[in-house]
Amino acid sequence: MPDKLRILFLCTGNSCRSQMAEGWTRHLKNDSIEAFSAGIEKHGLNPLAVKVMAAAGVDISHHTSKTVSDLPTLDFDYVVTVCGHANEHCPLFPGKTRIVHVGFDDPPKLAASARNEAEALPHYRRVRDEIRDFVQQLPESLTH
Repeated sequence: MPDKLRILFLCTGNSCRSQMAEGWTRHLKNDSIEAFSAGIEKHGLNPLAVKVMAAAGVDISHHTSKTVSDLPTLDFDYVVTVCGHANEHCPLFPGKTRIVHVGFDDPPKLAASARNEAEALPHYRRVRDEIRDFVQQLPESLTH
């Protein structure tokens, strides 16, 4: 069996989108992809991201917010930037690593005007589902 692809999902704060992408990849593609996530900064794990992922059957509550320097390796096949800021400030990676940008809307920004959690959650669910749809197409979706 060939080695698993190693993919890092990178965003600004490693609190929401990159965590969802790591969670979905571990849940759906664990047999073929080793998934990691990190941020340019650490913003802490977003509790609403944890909640909507749990509702979809994926537990990311044990994840921690981390930066690239906190990772056990920098040897990745792909780094997928999931927000514009991370794409613009993506650090350099050694060797064969390919950087691919696949932007997703920022749920906290989308939900900024929400008066309560019930109004905020649909934004998180939409982005969660868009990330799931992208992950279901891995690794083919990285070569287009």
